[in-house]
Amino acid sequence: MRSLIEVEHLTKFYGAFPAIQDISFRVEKGDIMGFLGPNAAGKTTTMRILTCFMPATSGNARVAGCDIFSDPLETRRHIGYLPESVPLYTDMSVFSYLKFMACVKGVPRKQRNGRIASVIDSCGLSERSSDLIGHLSKGYRQRVGIAQALVHDPDVLILDEPTVGLDPKQINEIRGLIKGLGGNRTIVLSTHILPEVAMICNKVVIIDEGKVIAMDSPENLTQQLMQSRRVRIIVRGPSILIEERLKDIPGIKRVERKNPSEDAPCVFELESNLEIDIRSSAAAQIVKNGWELLELRSISMSLEDIFLKLTTKEKEAIPL
Repeated sequence: MRSLIEVEHLTKFYGAFPAIQDISFRVEKGDIMGFLGPNAAGKTTTMRILTCFMPATSGNARVAGCDIFSDPLETRRHIGYLPESVPLYTDMSVFSYLKFMACVKGVPRKQRNGRIASVIDSCGLSERSSDLIGHLSKGYRQRVGIAQALVHDPDVLILDEPTVGLDPKQINEIRGLIKGLGGNRTIVLSTHILPEVAMICNKVVIIDEGKVIAMDSPENLTQQLMQSRRVRIIVRGPSILIEERLKDIPGIKRVERKNPSEDAPCVFELESNLEIDIRSSAAAQIVKNGWELLELRSISMSLEDIFLKLTTKEKEAIPL
């Protein structure tokens, strides 16, 4: 599969301070990649280099086959960029603004109206195309920002915090829009909202202190970092006796009662060795004793768990 973004040993110094060090990763066509890291980890620096906003100190990078250092103008033709603060002209209508941006980005005259109509439709702006941008809600302004990034039909879309400042309804709409844009183009999404990455992205790059510390799908990262298997179980019955019986299951490392109330069904979290699946044994134990099993499910590491594990000082090196 063709890599639309190829980053090799990218390094950027601000004076003596290394903002990013020896960063390498690839993003394939159709990927939606989440770019994660704590504040000052180097995310913004990396994105500015990839969008030809600033040079690197050393290393190489190609976008859609173009060298971003030797051919920045051609590289920019392949990139659509949504910065965190979208530079919109509030006294222009949506259509006029997109027409202006199409001209700036070199869309041929004969194709402009078609491209504008296409992005207006795909970004859900059909009923707002004649409205002044200054009269739009924050959510619709973000849609206009995404539309301007798409108007020249780029191969790569780079989005910096696309849902910041939006209400929950607007966030869901923008997430759905971004997910729908994947497939035909590559999307790089920088965000602090970890559930957003889990919902949208099929690949994650985590950066900390200027270095890539993990890169894979969220599912594969979970498998790499899980050191034990966890199960949540809800049972109606005598809590003390249930806890004792659950502790008797072979392979159990820990049984923790999660709710103190005796008036409600008992909620337990069970932990076992990674190679042992205790779900069937736990269910059999409950049924054998005549208790009512209300819920039994595995607990996976969330992306937040992964992020915190990798970006704390106690982290261990994860092979990439």
